[in-house]
Amino acid sequence: MTRPSSTLCPSCGTLVGVKDPKCLNCGRRNPGMWGFAHVLRNLGDDLGFTKLVMWACGALYLASLAADFKGVRTGGMLSFLSPSLESLFLFGASGALPVFGYGRWWTVLSAAWLHGGVLHILFNLYWVRNLAPGTAQLYGPSRTVIIYVASSVGGFLASSVAGAFLPFLPSFLRGAGFTVGASAPILGLLGALLHYGRRGGSSHVGQQAKGLVIVLLIFGFIMPGVDNWAHLGGLGGGYLTAKLLDPLKPERGDHTLIALGCLAASLLAVLASVVEGLKILR
Repeated sequence: MTRPSSTLCPSCGTLVGVKDPKCLNCGRRNPGMWGFAHVLRNLGDDLGFTKLVMWACGALYLASLAADFKGVRTGGMLSFLSPSLESLFLFGASGALPVFGYGRWWTVLSAAWLHGGVLHILFNLYWVRNLAPGTAQLYGPSRTVIIYVASSVGGFLASSVAGAFLPFLPSFLRGAGFTVGASAPILGLLGALLHYGRRGGSSHVGQQAKGLVIVLLIFGFIMPGVDNWAHLGGLGGGYLTAKLLDPLKPERGDHTLIALGCLAASLLAVLASVVEGLKILR
């Protein structure tokens, strides 16, 4: 079986040679992705990122249940099959206590991959499945990863700061002592879609994103136990990151390297949480 000698540039769709150092149309370096562009394209427009999030979140959810099986909570609809706080702390829960109490600052990266119950993870993965592929079509897969991870950092940093320094706020605007979930980067994806519409990519996309943001924020203010600071921080982080990346410009090769760095940092954050957590919880 022979490899194809040409492929489509991931940024502009122009036909390029797999070994071309630069796309003559948009200027992207290594548009053939070192000969692997045709393989990566089979993963879909998001290069498999949606599946990666779903599988990683699912695996970590099961691991957090197994790590302290006796501590799994089963009472109540929202807390059904919820991992214990010790288990969530072990794998990288964020919030005022982990970040400021124990100095686990890296948990702003790891917390988005953890979930606090079966309904929690199902709800969040439903939105990841619906929003991530569409965002990747508009921004490109690498920039979508960057937006997702940056939104996690923005959301959990905001929640941790509010939880530590703004305890006087009403309950629905109070930060969290412990917090987990993909809702912060989900709001970040919506923030990116909002910016896409505002930038001139599509007013229809922007209006749809605006409607979803309003619904999710109202839901958060009504439902007890929702981390609204993580939602607001994720929304703002996604919007600002999207603004820096500019969706109307083609995705660049260095975006791919940054995206890989973001995923590597997230993995290292989970590993660091477990290593340090085992020392603390012994």
